[in-house]
Amino acid sequence: MEKTIFQLLENKKFSEIKTIFLDMNPADIAACFSEIEKPNDLVLFRILPKELASEVFVEMDTEMQKDLITAFSDKELKEVMNDIYMDDAVDIIDEMPANVAKRILAQASAGDRKLINQLLAYPEDSAGSIMTTEFVDLKASMTVADAFERIRKVGTDKETIYTCYIIDSSRHLKGIVTAKDLMLSKSDVRLEDIMNENIIFAATLQNREEVVQLFDRYDLLALPVVDNENRLVGIITVDDAIDVLQEEISEDFEKMAAITPTDNDVPYLKTSVFEIFRSRILWLLILMVSATFTGMIITSFESSLASLTVLTAFMPMLMNTGGNSGSQSSVTIIRALSLGEIEFRDVLRVLWKETRVSVLCGACLAVLNFFKMWVFDILLLKTDGLTLMVALVVSATLFFTVLIAKVVGCALPIAAKKLGFDPAVMASPFITTIVDAISLTIYFFIAQAVLF
Repeated sequence: MEKTIFQLLENKKFSEIKTIFLDMNPADIAACFSEIEKPNDLVLFRILPKELASEVFVEMDTEMQKDLITAFSDKELKEVMNDIYMDDAVDIIDEMPANVAKRILAQASAGDRKLINQLLAYPEDSAGSIMTTEFVDLKASMTVADAFERIRKVGTDKETIYTCYIIDSSRHLKGIVTAKDLMLSKSDVRLEDIMNENIIFAATLQNREEVVQLFDRYDLLALPVVDNENRLVGIITVDDAIDVLQEEISEDFEKMAAITPTDNDVPYLKTSVFEIFRSRILWLLILMVSATFTGMIITSFESSLASLTVLTAFMPMLMNTGGNSGSQSSVTIIRALSLGEIEFRDVLRVLWKETRVSVLCGACLAVLNFFKMWVFDILLLKTDGLTLMVALVVSATLFFTVLIAKVVGCALPIAAKKLGFDPAVMASPFITTIVDAISLTIYFFIAQAVLF
């Protein structure tokens, strides 16, 4: 499809391109625009119908939006932003440089500008920052017929009409009704008789990760957001929850890989080399310096290694196994923490469970490693300097390394969250660096006690 569009663009057959765009999803059209160079992107954007153009604009990445805004006339900018839902407008403004954001706000109406500034004032990680103020509110005294009449009147400009919210004269949230409830009820039935008063809601300052968990737990399509006085101030829709989930997953992956989180709205190919460098270099420096402790441990046991060099051959295996064991535990615990499955109060239960798992894993690996060293390395390969006692030392070290690595791997993320840090920071390679130092220390102490 993209190839066809590019061919038509070269031949300036804009009417045919417009016909193709009308049958495409806005997200797919936005993907096509990402491959189109200036100034053709502006030309093609202008051939889109007004409503479709706004939907496509929302789906574009931040850099493309900025380029188009720069090229727009004030009239074009106002038309596009007027057709965008309030939460999307806030997201766009929040991502733009100050001069571009100022220009967008200048084209908004006084009422919209006030709402946008209110939403921008909420903390970045709060429910208020991702909510929209465009929803359908109803009164409990209304009949079903009254409700349908109001939905027809105001629903065109609302982000969702499937779920409607019952409020009182002070805008306190009293209940919800769905389109299904309304369609299956008689027209003269009052909403107070069919509304659901068992409401799942979020507070404006509630962490947005907790909001995503509510969507997952209760299979929600939309979630009402209330202020400190239980007044309905907005809603969060499932598409916004998915966006948050994707951002948090990307951020956690970056932290787990020892990368400072970057702007997820900017595609990799459009991210500058310096930005990528800046996101990686700090952690590489930290890990490089911390890895010197491993070298110090090896140096302190240099005389032992010199007298029995065969010990050196098993250091990479012990360090890698320890790092992998710690990473397994940390990733499992980080996932459980992010899903709300465990809290700090569960730390003893977690440690007890991981200890039992580590004993089983460590014992299995130690026995298999001893058998492998005995049969293959000693009997078959006849490796110089390798004896059954050395095999015993390596296998015993392997057992204790796995035991300690898994305990450390599960404890650090829990401790990090308790101290207010992101648990994802305590994942590989951070834990690997710690476990490397521990495994070598155990290795040399056992070797000195048994072999020297």
